[in-house]
Amino acid sequence: MGEQESADSTEASKPHKSVKGSKGARPESRLALVRRARRINRELAEVYPYAHPELDFENSFQLLVATVLSAQTTDLRVNQTTPALFAAYPTPEDMAAADPEALEQLIRPTGFFRAKAKSLLGLSAALRDRFGGEVPGRLQDLVTLPGVGRKTANVVLGNAFGVPGLTVDTHFGRLVRRWKWTAQEDPEKVEAEIAALFPKSEWTMLSHRIIFHGRRVCHARKPACGACPIAPLCPAYGEGETDPDKAKKLLKYEMGGQPGQRLRPPSDYPGRPAAPLGAAE
Repeated sequence: MGEQESADSTEASKPHKSVKGSKGARPESRLALVRRARRINRELAEVYPYAHPELDFENSFQLLVATVLSAQTTDLRVNQTTPALFAAYPTPEDMAAADPEALEQLIRPTGFFRAKAKSLLGLSAALRDRFGGEVPGRLQDLVTLPGVGRKTANVVLGNAFGVPGLTVDTHFGRLVRRWKWTAQEDPEKVEAEIAALFPKSEWTMLSHRIIFHGRRVCHARKPACGACPIAPLCPAYGEGETDPDKAKKLLKYEMGGQPGQRLRPPSDYPGRPAAPLGAAE
């Protein structure tokens, strides 16, 4: 399938860890790894054609703020918190002028609210003073903002500016290591190794698909192996529940018939919207 199937022939002889991981198995070549990784991506694209960022946002500033707030909490809790936040402070200028205590109280449900408030005040002031009140569309500029690292920058670039980027969060890192695409633990090294396996045009959607799969099927503690659509391609099959009926009970969000994380999901999302903060869920 053109670029999706091709790989540099000079890479084919490079050894990689065996997919099965057994002593007698042959090491997986670089070419085989690339083909397997791209096939997994294609399979996930069929399972999650509606994959999307699970933060509610209407513009790049809202996405930037929501992504900063998403650290150490769920996207659902952020989505339940941001309507009141953005009503009070719709622009960087408004947020930069916010009373710190008032801002802290609005974002308190997301946890670590004092540190997050400090970051939001700092990045909003930087946007006002250095970028004319606009979110910059370059990685090197975004990472200069308080509270913004490569992961947050790539989320904003990929979903607000259409600039391809890999979002190496905990789900992404866990799955690519389970699939033996990389053995790296450092997020920047993970990003570099996974980027080398795929065309740049795939990076943003690949991130959404992997994160969707990690949240719905391939959980950290008990993966739903028996209900996994890519089980035949997974070297970690069997680490979780393999009984199909028991595995189905582990599925989350729309895969398990439950609400998603967004209060305002895209029109093609097959699940139910999440409930507002304080509502019965």
